[in-house]
Amino acid sequence: MNERLEKLRKLMKERHLDAYLVPTSDFHESEYVGEYFKCRKFLTGFTGSAGTAVVTADDAGMWTDGRYFVQAAKQLKDSGFTLQKMGQEGVPSINEYLQKVMPEGGKLGFDGRVINNQMGEGLQEALEDKHVTISYEEDLVGEIWENRPALSAEPVWVLEEKYAGKSAAQKIEDLRGEMKKLHADVHVLTTVDDIVWLLNIRGNDVPCNPIVLSYAVVTMDQFYLFINEKTLDEEVKAYLTGLGVTLKPYNDIYEMIKTLKNVKVLLETGKTNYAIVNNLDSTCKIVDKMNPTALAKSIKNPVEIENEKKAHIKDGVAMTKFIYWLKKNIGKIPMTEISVSDYLEQLRREQEGNLGLSFDTISAYQANAAMCHYSATPESDTQLKPEGYIWWIPVVSIMKVLPISPELLPWDRSQTRNGNISPW
Repeated sequence: MNERLEKLRKLMKERHLDAYLVPTSDFHESEYVGEYFKCRKFLTGFTGSAGTAVVTADDAGMWTDGRYFVQAAKQLKDSGFTLQKMGQEGVPSINEYLQKVMPEGGKLGFDGRVINNQMGEGLQEALEDKHVTISYEEDLVGEIWENRPALSAEPVWVLEEKYAGKSAAQKIEDLRGEMKKLHADVHVLTTVDDIVWLLNIRGNDVPCNPIVLSYAVVTMDQFYLFINEKTLDEEVKAYLTGLGVTLKPYNDIYEMIKTLKNVKVLLETGKTNYAIVNNLDSTCKIVDKMNPTALAKSIKNPVEIENEKKAHIKDGVAMTKFIYWLKKNIGKIPMTEISVSDYLEQLRREQEGNLGLSFDTISAYQANAAMCHYSATPESDTQLKPEGYIWWIPVVSIMKVLPISPELLPWDRSQTRNGNISPW
């Protein structure tokens, strides 16, 4: 890790950067990110799902929240990074830290594609008094990351209307209706969950999320989808063409944005990356509103509701089988945190229509059970014994605790994502 840190600082010196910021994010403000986007993990060694690294010429900090204090303290040891415990007394926020360490007239760098515009503007305001310049076209970690995983390009498939409950054509028409109400000429949509919901397509570009890496630009008579065409077979291309969608290369979004002039652009600044917003021409007026698709997809239609019920029944079957197996076999056959988690996933995948987990199972025993967002690894994988267990049973929204029970139910936030249910 020290070697990577020194390589980064060398590049910072060449670019005249006084500080460099590395968040946990992709180009689309997704909750989870694919391997290509795990720059903070690559640089610091910290594997938690939330954290931001800040590097200067003689200091390096890694900010994360209380869920990961114990994990981060272990993983950051000898990395050259100091753990900054967010929300704790005496610990500055990232903005406060930069206000203190940035020199007058200094230069802050980051990759503007992985910083949302609200965060970027917050940094601008915090450093305004010091006349700090922001350089947002700096993917420095990408430059030092040898053998970086490729950008995911999983096949795209169409979610049939019998599962979606509403055609993509109708959803697009509804979206344009909302644009009209807001007097918007163009809608820039970059959140991938919104895009796949709108077009009734699915993919597998992020673990546990059936999303497709893409951007969309919608006008009253045009729909541009920026996507890696290698992910689309002829059937999917024909489907999208039938919806009036024009396909563009994934990265061309940044150049197209620059061509917009004298129009009202609807976008959600908290969900749109800093680079896109800053590439808009000064003649454009931004209508900063929540993406209309966010509310629309939250209101489930009767077909979606019925399919959700079916999915929960199927998941309940898998969980019941798992509990029975665990009660009958604990202490009789070898079991570890990972092996029981794998068995539970196997039972879920046996259910018709299952496409995978919507969350990784959290399976923890003894001391590991006290770790927030614990994830078992081959090094930490603990053998299970018929002792010291608490069996949590949900009964009408109440968690009943039976502390003397010898049975174990691993803490599990996972739910089956079946082919007949849309998570959105």
